[in-house]
Amino acid sequence: MRKLIVAILGAFLLSSVVGCVVPIYSADPDRRVQQLIYTSEGLRLMLDEWERAWMLDHPDHMTPYRTHGGII
Repeated sequence: MRKLIVAILGAFLLSSVVGCVVPIYSADPDRRVQQLIYTSEGLRLMLDEWERAWMLDHPDHMTPYRTHGGII
């Protein structure tokens, strides 16, 4: 029973590092650069979505000075 538990624990520990053994990006430098650009572009768009969800991309209507509002 003890050997089975140690074997299962060892298999679990070895399976948790699969990301290091199997690379996420291609070995071809040109293809890898394209994949990295796509990944970073997705992260940039995620920031835009976050700002849109919290309405940070809208203009602020509270100005620190008074505006005339009419035709001068």
